[in-house]
Amino acid sequence: MNKVFINFFSVFAVMLCMGVFTAKAQENQDSIVTVLIDKVPEDFVNVAFDTLEKKDVLGAISSVNIDDLLTKNYQTYTLDGIRSFVGGYTGNIWGQSPLILIDGIPRDAANLNATEVESVTVLKGANAVVLYGSRAAKGVVLITTKRGKEQSLTIEARVNTGMFLPKSYPNYLNASSYMTLYNEASDNDGIARIYSDETIYNTASGSRPYKYPNVDYFSSEYLRKTFNKTDATVEVFGGDDKTQYYTNLGMSYNNDIIKYGEQGNNNDLNFRVRGNVDMQLTGWLSAQADAYVRFDNNYIGRGNFWNQSSSMRPNWFTPLIPISSLDSDNTELQNIIDNSNNIIDGKYLLGGNNAVQTNAFADMLAAGYIRYKSRVFQYKVSAIADLGNAIKGLSFKNTFSIDYSNYYSEAFKENYATYQPTWANMNGTDRIISLTSYGDDTNSTNEYLGDSRYEQTTSFYSQLNYKRTFKGLHNVTGNLIGWGYQSRNSVDEGHDGSDYQSITNTNLGIQAAYNYADKYYVDFSGAVVHSPKLPKGNRVALSPTFTVGWRLSGEDFLKNSSFIDNLKLTASYAKLNQDIDIAEYYMYQGYYDDSGWYQWRDNAMGGATVLSERGSNPNLGFITREEYRLGLDGTFLNEKIIINATYFNQITDGLLTQGSNTIYPSYYSRWDYSYLPYLNFNKDMRTGFDFSVSHNNKLGDFEYEVGFVGMIYNSEASVRDEVYQDEYQNREGRPLDVSFGYVSEGFFVDQADIDSHADQTFGDVLPGDLKYRDINGDGIVDTRDQVELGRNGSPFTYGVNLTLKYKDWTLFAMGQGQSGAIGYKNSSYFWVYGNRKYSEHVLGRWTPETADSATYPRLTTTSNTNNFRNSTFWRYDNNRFDLTKVQLTYDCPETFFKDKSLLSGLSLYVSGQNLLTLSKERKMMEMNVGSAPQYRFYNLGLKASF
Repeated sequence: MNKVFINFFSVFAVMLCMGVFTAKAQENQDSIVTVLIDKVPEDFVNVAFDTLEKKDVLGAISSVNIDDLLTKNYQTYTLDGIRSFVGGYTGNIWGQSPLILIDGIPRDAANLNATEVESVTVLKGANAVVLYGSRAAKGVVLITTKRGKEQSLTIEARVNTGMFLPKSYPNYLNASSYMTLYNEASDNDGIARIYSDETIYNTASGSRPYKYPNVDYFSSEYLRKTFNKTDATVEVFGGDDKTQYYTNLGMSYNNDIIKYGEQGNNNDLNFRVRGNVDMQLTGWLSAQADAYVRFDNNYIGRGNFWNQSSSMRPNWFTPLIPISSLDSDNTELQNIIDNSNNIIDGKYLLGGNNAVQTNAFADMLAAGYIRYKSRVFQYKVSAIADLGNAIKGLSFKNTFSIDYSNYYSEAFKENYATYQPTWANMNGTDRIISLTSYGDDTNSTNEYLGDSRYEQTTSFYSQLNYKRTFKGLHNVTGNLIGWGYQSRNSVDEGHDGSDYQSITNTNLGIQAAYNYADKYYVDFSGAVVHSPKLPKGNRVALSPTFTVGWRLSGEDFLKNSSFIDNLKLTASYAKLNQDIDIAEYYMYQGYYDDSGWYQWRDNAMGGATVLSERGSNPNLGFITREEYRLGLDGTFLNEKIIINATYFNQITDGLLTQGSNTIYPSYYSRWDYSYLPYLNFNKDMRTGFDFSVSHNNKLGDFEYEVGFVGMIYNSEASVRDEVYQDEYQNREGRPLDVSFGYVSEGFFVDQADIDSHADQTFGDVLPGDLKYRDINGDGIVDTRDQVELGRNGSPFTYGVNLTLKYKDWTLFAMGQGQSGAIGYKNSSYFWVYGNRKYSEHVLGRWTPETADSATYPRLTTTSNTNNFRNSTFWRYDNNRFDLTKVQLTYDCPETFFKDKSLLSGLSLYVSGQNLLTLSKERKMMEMNVGSAPQYRFYNLGLKASF
């Protein structure tokens, strides 16, 4: 560990020196002409292919200045906490998954560090995203990286180190409790017990753990209490009127909570470099060149520890067999010891049994490791021509980018033998008299190449822009944009090869906008989109949007208001065409295969035949998003109160179905053939209201700012190709995230209760099993008795942020919440049956003695399909509020630094992340089952400016 940190800070020092050297080289260049484009002042917002003054933004657009946010809220992932500042954004935008663009290019936000980012703009409305074409039809998150500034050389360096603390682990019963209750389950099922009282007693005593194992996966034997993450970043920026530059060099390292075997060496290490350069080549021609490189190395020992922690029963086997307990007079056992490649710590053999011939513990100790390596290279170049000498206000921009990412694994694997001991009492001492072997030890000295993945994205756009103001009142904007990108990827898992299919988006963007005196606005934005997923003749469509705006505060009756600074209303209509929801290529094309079988009438002979698997539809078309939107933006009391609100109504029409239920007759499809084509039929509706409200003020040395954002959201499956026997089961007319299940009426008390109730068709039912309501009254409880129980998604989501500043101290906090959704306790932690591991919840099991107070069905050794299905018994309200971040920052005052001091700024901060969940179901929400735990993260950081 010490070696890692020595290397880490050595590299950090080299990064700092490299930054100084690079910046000095830039600073010494001769200067010539003027300012560059894409410098975004504080009162401007990045939008599609442009920047606008905040006062002129017409769409449902929200922006967060990440550079400013980092001064009080250090984070590494750019989109962390955005939902605490942007209404309508929950990771999705208005209920749909957005396109992520970094500097206008489709890229993975996970490859980006927040210190590289200037701003994040969330484009929600259709009029805001239309210029990006089909792939942007569900919204866009536009991330803009930092650029150089016309100023003297500046260096900013950060170092952070912090600890991850697990929130909780599952609480499983120990081995003796498990065996006791498993015997009870056997009694319930009328079968013989398999665990004797002696075995249970000896296990409970803990005096002979190798013979009577009681394995606790979450003990300190396997897990650390905490683990560390450390990161460092150096930013170098500056420039003159000819060239501006920005460089970001960073790295991070973390280990892991597991400390056992080879997984005790688990770690993640990444290194990244970004360089953005702006150049004024002549008085009318400027250029940009951006490059980014990232290296990720991940090391992990073999063994699926977390998965097995939720499935391996505590008494199933002993992970280690002590050699000291082997009969020393048994030559066969001595031969096993002598020939084994895996004598752990010189004391143990690897344990197992017939059912568990390999296991996570043995994997971690003997199976080897995997090194995952990821490399990302991104390059973008732009040329911008000011054509104002030919036509005033005209400019042209051309951009080309190419991205490569490559991932592969280098692996080392050893096979190993595990052993199941046979114990006997020899002269009053427990001894192992024989070992049953499973598998063989192997020797290997070679690593091998494992899985690999390759992706290449090429993007371009050309933009002809006209922007001019006539007579100081008439503001005209026009854009003609050709934009496209193509992503190719291949995945090779197990060296079996893969499909190699490109994802393509091309469109022509058109915009014509006018505003009079920054008071009356009208905008037409549209795109001519193209899709290779559709049949010829249907591959091109126009996506139009129309937007109007009215600044009421510019009217005479409000112009001199002491309360209203700015008040603007907007409205828009749009109809976008998209192919995102067309899952594959050639879905319009029918096809045949030779999988059929033809039987002669006499049944004596037959043969293979060609059958249709899908019908053709030459009229398959785009899926459309039709949207109506109203918006309000306002600032009040000298911008002490800022309000933004948007109402939206979206109709997504033409979603694909094959019409098997309501459109085509049943003979169009059978188990062995289908003539059903895909066609545009289903329709969804999404409506909602999102908002953000913030208030700021300054009282002497004390400043504060508080913000509240949120969204009220509803959806509906407006049209569906479906047929249910009972109307109350129709999905049409219900929310898209509707959840169906059974209505529980408690437990069956006795056999008479079972006999008098409707017949439940989910297997044998006994007292202590769940009773379900017969909804349709037909005397049978089956799938027809499922009803709407709630929504999986929340109809109300919200976020809050708070900043308190006193002199040089700043306290920041943010959180997010949701209400109105439901969930089901249906993981293996709650649905315990058969040979599954027993959690604490089974302690509330039904027995005849606890019939009045039971909170859990009777125990069973069978699968019991009756009890374990979604119903009101397992349902819970998924309401929660999460305090996601608190940070306290101290900024050293300017008087701390001398006039000629190398150091010009210093900030110290301490923070906590994912600190608290407020919910009735907090314990469950903070617990992961079958995967690594959730963590709280406590960080100490320092930022220095030079």
